[in-house]
Amino acid sequence: MYHIVLQIKSAQQHGAFGNPANRLRMLTTNAYPFENRGVHPPRVVADGPLAPPIVELAGNRVAWLPWQVALDGSREPVDAIYTYGHPHVDGAMLDRLPGVRVISNYGVGVDHLVLADAAKRGIPVGNTPGVLDGATADMGFALLLAAARRVVEGDRYARSPEFTVYDPGYMLGREVHSSTLGIVGLGRIGWQVARRARGFEMRVLYCNRHRRADAEAEFGATHLSFDELLAASDYVMLCCPLTRETHHLIDAAALAKMKPTAMLVNLARGAVVDTEALTAALETGRIAAAALDVTEPEPLPRDHRLLRLPNVVIAPHLGSASLQTRQRMAEMSLENLFAGLAGQPLPYRIS
Repeated sequence: MYHIVLQIKSAQQHGAFGNPANRLRMLTTNAYPFENRGVHPPRVVADGPLAPPIVELAGNRVAWLPWQVALDGSREPVDAIYTYGHPHVDGAMLDRLPGVRVISNYGVGVDHLVLADAAKRGIPVGNTPGVLDGATADMGFALLLAAARRVVEGDRYARSPEFTVYDPGYMLGREVHSSTLGIVGLGRIGWQVARRARGFEMRVLYCNRHRRADAEAEFGATHLSFDELLAASDYVMLCCPLTRETHHLIDAAALAKMKPTAMLVNLARGAVVDTEALTAALETGRIAAAALDVTEPEPLPRDHRLLRLPNVVIAPHLGSASLQTRQRMAEMSLENLFAGLAGQPLPYRIS
């Protein structure tokens, strides 16, 4: 351990950690050269299968354990937990895994982790903030455009035997440019959404826990209450975290406040929306359409009514799923993992 700390402090003193790639290289190459020292690598529980970049970057410096170990407990010490696909981690699980020194999350959302339980046990938790904001905002606009211009419906029709002649009056959508976008949650991702909205000359409304003068100056955004935003928006995009306050924030009452021509886009978490209420609103035409990157549950049962509706676009949680972003998420999550294993501060610590 002394060797590890010296290597990391030396890197910090010489500025090697200023570059993320250098930081990961230092942590993985110098901090844990197990293959050269005959030392057993740290035991890390993960909910796999993990993406190839994670496995490749970690190399032989980690002994990955299956998630069943976290569910059943382990007599042997477990050094860390790596959460890849949003498994639930709470105090009871941590008590079944003696020796955990760090929890590293692949992604920014941590509603599946009980942070207070980790803090109570002195276990640092890291995530991957900032890196996925742009990619997620891109996905939000991809969904918005797909719903507004009926792209998925059009794709199905263009591939079908029914498409035999062009009809300029068929499958008309709604314009996005110069319309009104209401953003629920103006954090990092919401900010990136607002930037893109200005490119479409959209009027930007937002509701947030705190008023943001910077967004109002930068984008001409208007702060409204939640109910006011629902009533005024042509498109409502959810960018808020999942908390007790935002659970089922979009319920039947909220949907009733939206324009019948409005469309809902969910970039947040599935449970921010009441699935049954949304399904009913789409079936009855209470709102025009929805575009969802996430659902509750996820995935939906294969026979769920929502999957049969033509006025909903559903993606399999692709918000940050670009090659560049997922590579950087792998790097950042491993930076957190190896720093925690070395007893060093996590570069991207939550708690």
